[in-house]
Amino acid sequence: MEISDGAVRILAGLLEARTGQQLAIGRRWRIDTALRPLIAKHDIPTLDDLVHRIVSGRNAALADEAIEALLNHETFFYRDLNAFRLLDEQGLERMRAARAGTRRLRIWSAGCSTGQEAYTIAMMIAERPDRWRGWTIDILGTDLSPTAIERAKEGRYSQFEIQRGLPVAQMLRRFDQDGGYWQASPLLRQAVRFRVHNLLTPPPVGLFDVVLCRNVLLYFSPDVRTLVFSRIASAMQADAVLMLGAGETAMGQTDAFVSDFEARGLYRKRIDASSVAVLR
Repeated sequence: MEISDGAVRILAGLLEARTGQQLAIGRRWRIDTALRPLIAKHDIPTLDDLVHRIVSGRNAALADEAIEALLNHETFFYRDLNAFRLLDEQGLERMRAARAGTRRLRIWSAGCSTGQEAYTIAMMIAERPDRWRGWTIDILGTDLSPTAIERAKEGRYSQFEIQRGLPVAQMLRRFDQDGGYWQASPLLRQAVRFRVHNLLTPPPVGLFDVVLCRNVLLYFSPDVRTLVFSRIASAMQADAVLMLGAGETAMGQTDAFVSDFEARGLYRKRIDASSVAVLR
């Protein structure tokens, strides 16, 4: 379905203002795919008509629905398996040694979409019961999409979703089949909590030992990326670990983080990161 350049600019501006994400030229094809169900739902003739109704301001909920539809919720279990092995064997192991006195660990999965990443972390920990026995581990998954967060809380995935990256043995051990769907077991769901959060706003209360922010930053402009890095840094303990997506880096993007010299592929806060962290 055709859409005018002006309407594209309006949608792109709205998406960036609300979420910080840019609608790059290479993602323009998503507009038709993402918004076609929305115009059918509201019986709107064209995409330009949809944008006109949004701009009129008479239906705020319609703008929210359009933004929700344009967001990329792509995710799957154990996405980039080698990265999770690195996190498990080096990042989490270092935190285990550093927090041996308190036996408490806080982990934040930022931009968690429909929850697969947060549940992956919970399963990694559950697979090593001797390693984490006696520990209190708080895993928080956040995303700016209320719809995605509701799905994450439910922990219910289609056959296609459950098979993406999840070993069969873990699928059978950690999920219960419900018709054509698979739902995270009560124990797995209890191990993770979810809430709506926008990375452009101050971070969740408290300091985290491990933060994952993967395949989110690449959609931001350099200025917004710098802001988000600062937000994340302000939510981390001084010796905490940051894990980014395979195609992302903190190098040249921020003064808040440096490459982890012990575990290449992970990041640590710069010693003076407090000087660049935003105020809460």
